[in-house]
Amino acid sequence: MSFKNKVVIVTGASSGIGAAAAKLFSDEGARVVMVGRNEKKLSAVAARCASPLVIRADVSKDDDAKRIIDETVKKFGQIDVLVNNAGLTINSGGLLASDMMSTYDTIMNINLRAVVHLTSLAAPHLIKTKGNIVNVSSIAGSTSPMNPGAASYHVSKAGMNHFTVCAAAELGVHGVRVNTVSPGPVRTDFFENAKLPIGVDIFAPMTLLNRVSEPEEMADLILYLASDKARGITGSNYLSDNGMAIKH
Repeated sequence: MSFKNKVVIVTGASSGIGAAAAKLFSDEGARVVMVGRNEKKLSAVAARCASPLVIRADVSKDDDAKRIIDETVKKFGQIDVLVNNAGLTINSGGLLASDMMSTYDTIMNINLRAVVHLTSLAAPHLIKTKGNIVNVSSIAGSTSPMNPGAASYHVSKAGMNHFTVCAAAELGVHGVRVNTVSPGPVRTDFFENAKLPIGVDIFAPMTLLNRVSEPEEMADLILYLASDKARGITGSNYLSDNGMAIKH
């Protein structure tokens, strides 16, 4: 799956799935644009890639989103793949908590609104290259929450799943494919970033295969969907959760 001379934007590239995807795209010859908020973590991942363009930005800020696209086009002259991977969750008390709406707004702004905005900004460039988009969702987009405080996160991922279908329908006539990857539990710093007092390994018994995935497994799937091997696939949601959704 060579991506030689392809320009690939990966948001949330400072750790986890985004970092693994940035590294794998780079290994396959892509000119990678790494986007993230943590400069130290971004630099560490960039050191493992071949001359990436590193952009420190908050995708939820409109000016930053525009800057990501503008700097990419200025540097490389094109965009071939957009990987919307940046995302977060926040521990909340749910609908009865006083922080419900602030939590909801923060999660939706990054997990969904930023995806819509970046897709809109990148679309004209992707049409020129007949490129594609891979959105990183979650099994949370199609399963019920395990606790009331997770509602906002689940809603954001359900919205991303449906937006993928809508974007695929609109952009397909221009030759642009749009797909989703929905991971189950993956060994990343997701829960640590959310300051949740749990580790990912507690989810292993909740899966049929009694395991959690590694970020590289998700990166493999992202690269497949972004490659010409998947040239007939659009509007699809690829679940990679070790059977968690079925067991759940």
